[in-house]
Amino acid sequence: MEPIAHLNLEDPLGDARRFALETMSHHPYGFSLPQPFYNDERLFQLDMQTIFEREWIFAGMSCEIPAKGNFITLDIGHNPVVIVRGDGDAIHAFHNTCRHRGSRLCSTEKGKLAKLVCPYHQWTYELDGRLLFAGTEMGEDFRLEDYGLAPVALTEAGGYLFVSLAENPPDVSDLKAIFDSYLSFYDMANLKVAVTTTIEEQANWKLVLENNRECYHCNGSHPELIKSLYEFDDTEDPRATPEYRSLVARKQQEWDGLGIPWKMSWAGGKRNRLTRTPLVEGTVSMTMDGRAACRRPLTHQGIEDMGSLRILHLPNSWNHFVGDHAAVFRVLPLGPQRTQVTTKWLVHKDAVEGVDYDVENLSRVWDATNAQDRRLAEENQRGINSLAYRPGPYSPTYEYGVIDFIDWYRTTLAANLGSSPALSLASG
Repeated sequence: MEPIAHLNLEDPLGDARRFALETMSHHPYGFSLPQPFYNDERLFQLDMQTIFEREWIFAGMSCEIPAKGNFITLDIGHNPVVIVRGDGDAIHAFHNTCRHRGSRLCSTEKGKLAKLVCPYHQWTYELDGRLLFAGTEMGEDFRLEDYGLAPVALTEAGGYLFVSLAENPPDVSDLKAIFDSYLSFYDMANLKVAVTTTIEEQANWKLVLENNRECYHCNGSHPELIKSLYEFDDTEDPRATPEYRSLVARKQQEWDGLGIPWKMSWAGGKRNRLTRTPLVEGTVSMTMDGRAACRRPLTHQGIEDMGSLRILHLPNSWNHFVGDHAAVFRVLPLGPQRTQVTTKWLVHKDAVEGVDYDVENLSRVWDATNAQDRRLAEENQRGINSLAYRPGPYSPTYEYGVIDFIDWYRTTLAANLGSSPALSLASG
């Protein structure tokens, strides 16, 4: 049967597509977006179709599914996805929906199973998606091989798991190369999740990302974070003081001597960025006292002072790796003004809670920072909803990371909408 997308039905988002293309073609470079892009239901659905159903989405870590049968789930809009480790250490991703009547197969965030069994009518699938059992009443013409699970594109890069719902996902070779290179220094196969938190922010997903892409607000809003993290976005921050530049040069020389990668690298345009920055001098970890939160290091070499490896993946993840642990963040839109933010703290799998690390000490800095950022994003959303809101200018020095994000969003939105030359985005 032909998919409904091929039928001659009116596109319910047709007006939104035209509005988005026309608006973006004339939107001034370096300014925040017009109000509907932050609070309109139709434009939110457009974001889901053109960004979250087309791009590579950070789903989780391979260390979360260490053994055969381990699985994790996530929802990308209305699309439930399950990722499971199968035979031969292979990792598979599927739409988490039974081929019988569509019920979800796995209803928990994680777990372990021998087979994928639908709880509704017990259709049973192998871990590679093949249908094994469908009862005895499906008729003589029924063929098991015709009803395997619908696959989802998946790639593993440096211990990260990315999925794409697109029929033809974007090329992922550059992402895989840069992640594999930078993260090879860490013992990624032997990590575990020590603690996970999930919060819901009453704000558009783009506001959550915008807030993350600048530290203009850090001194006034994040007293816990700036105990160990400089407010400068990266080693090339135009605001950097001579003292910071001197520290950067010294640390980079040390990292070179140890073979630790540190050069700022981009992949996929502005989609992925990896860079290593020094922590506040005298600190080695993102904790309240700046000391290591875990006695077991993340690296093969056991180096304590690694600075912070900052990893950005658009549209939905930012990350910090220090010598003893990592904080991994995942953003998933829930609605025009609702966003889920999940944080996972990673430590070495052999680290013992209560002996090698304390959960509260490990998570305190980012628990506080997440709560503060939630308030900032929600107040930002409330102000944007006002009749008085108009797009405002970003600072080219303090907010260049936000400018980069909005530029990536505009460009990606237009490209995935199939914009015509007449509606191409201005480069600035």
